[in-house]
Parts: sequence; C-alpha cells; structure tokens
Amino acid sequence: MERRQTEEELKQKLQELQKQLGKKQIFEEAVSSIRPLLLQYYPSASPSLRHSFYTVVCRVATILKTRYTMPGFWNAGLRLFLEAEHLVSESSEKKHLQSCISQAREQLAEVQNESQNTTATENGSNRIAGYLFEGHLTVDPEPEQPGWLVQSNLLTAAATLFAGESSEGHLASADASEGARNVLEELVARLDNIIPEILDDGLAAPRAPPASKEVVANLPVTTVTDEFLTKMGADAECAICREVLVVDDKMQELPCKHMFHPPCLKPWLDEHNSCPICRHELLTDDHHYESWKEREKEAEEERKGAANAVREGEYMYV
Repeated sequence: MERRQTEEELKQKLQELQKQLGKKQIFEEAVSSIRPLLLQYYPSASPSLRHSFYTVVCRVATILKTRYTMPGFWNAGLRLFLEAEHLVSESSEKKHLQSCISQAREQLAEVQNESQNTTATENGSNRIAGYLFEGHLTVDPEPEQPGWLVQSNLLTAAATLFAGESSEGHLASADASEGARNVLEELVARLDNIIPEILDDGLAAPRAPPASKEVVANLPVTTVTDEFLTKMGADAECAICREVLVVDDKMQELPCKHMFHPPCLKPWLDEHNSCPICRHELLTDDHHYESWKEREKEAEEERKGAANAVREGEYMYV
C-alpha cells in the first residue's frame, strides 16, 4: 500500500514536470528535475510508473523537435535521453530513444557548424544576411528548408498552375510555361520520397490488447443506493446486460465515469481496453501497443507544429 502511494505521488510529480516543459524559462530546470527521479526510481518501478517515465521523456523529445533550437535545451534533452535509453528494456522504447539521441546530436552538431561558419565569415569581413535564430543575437544564414516543406510547396505550386491553366485555357506566357515545366519535373523527381510517406500514413493501427490486469483490479466498486437511483432515474441499467439497477447492486466505475456490473465488465475488459460506451481507453500491459500510442501522439503533435510553422512562416527542424 505504501509503495502504491509513493508511485502515485511520483506520477503526480511527473505530470507537474511535464506541464513545466512547455514553459521556455523553466524547461531546462524541469528536465534536470526529471533525471534524478528517473535514475532513482525507474529500476524498481512498476510497469505503470515506468510508462509514466517513458511518456515524460518522449514529451521532452517532442517539445525539442517542434519548439526549441537553443543548444542548452538540446544538451539537457540529450543527457536525459542517454540515461533513459540505458535504463529501458523494451526494444521499441530503446529504439525510439536511440532515434531521439541521434536527432539531438545532429541538431547540436548543426548548430556548432553554423557557429563556426559564422565566425569564419565574420573574420573574412563578409557577413551573410539572414534571419535571427531563437535566442541568438547574431545574424545566421537561412537554413535549408526541410523535405516535407519543399514537397508541400511543390504540390501547392503544381495545383496553382493547373488551376490557372484550367480557368484560362492556356498558360499566360512562355515564362509561365517554362515555370510550370520546371515545377512538374522537380515534383516527378521527388515522387519516390512523397509516395512512401503517403502510404506510411495509411498503415493500419495494431489491434488493441486487453486492459491492464492491475488497472482493472483497482477500478472502484460502489453500491447502488436510493440516492443513486434518484439521480440516475428509475430506468438506470447496466449497458452490457441491460438489466435495470436495483438498490444494493454492485457497480464498477471506469475512469470515464461509466458504470457496469463487475461480472459483466470483466469479460469485456479481458478482450478490450476501452469503455463499451464511449471507447475511452485504459492502460494495457502491452508495451509495444503503448509505445505505438505514444508515437502516434507525438506524430500528431509534430504534424500540428509543422502546420503552425508553415502558417506563421517560421523555420523549424524535424
């Protein structure tokens, strides 16, 4: 009981630190607070607590990739990724953390090269004009656009040209014709990269495993009272067996607040990990599935970040 209480406190602490990661002023401090907790408690933690640790580390990676470019932030993240990769045993989690480590090292190497190039240019009295990187007071050259942005611009340009041709019946000039030909040639040259990305987006999700046995065992059970029936109405029933509830019935409550007879709910959760009514998902014991869910969540956040960057005219590294 004491250990469970301690783990719940740790999960709450990790949730608080995860919220702090979104504030630039305290990002490094939050990452520094996560590291000692990871080293001290992860080796003896339950699967549920280990998943909480992995989730917050993944959140650090997502925020770095979509928001921050300053070397100090990436150095803090790199140290955390290295320690987490050393501790995790799940192969999919280890592989994902190794990817985060590679991205951090590439980002830091790129920033270092840019700094060296800028210094060399300044010494040669031939500074290159560009835009200001986040947190920099010196002017750096504009970075090469990421592949996804180039592909998006090509598709947009092609669509615009075709729309103009359809409305006018022909292209306005020889220059426009030449421009259209160049756009289409580059678009065709990049199809080998674009098509696999489109196909990857269509991959089916893995089949959801049953809910975690520990989570199911800890679901609260309440007894139906007169007050409960008055609040729910005389026709309140268990959504699985469809029997009308009566006083002293035992009901098991899911995190989404939907309630069922325990004997009705157990067979369902032995096969599924979601509420029979609203499909709210419970934690599972399948680390591969949980890792996939986390990657999907990160990918969605990255897509939103990329879309925002395009709309606001910003540059970012992915």
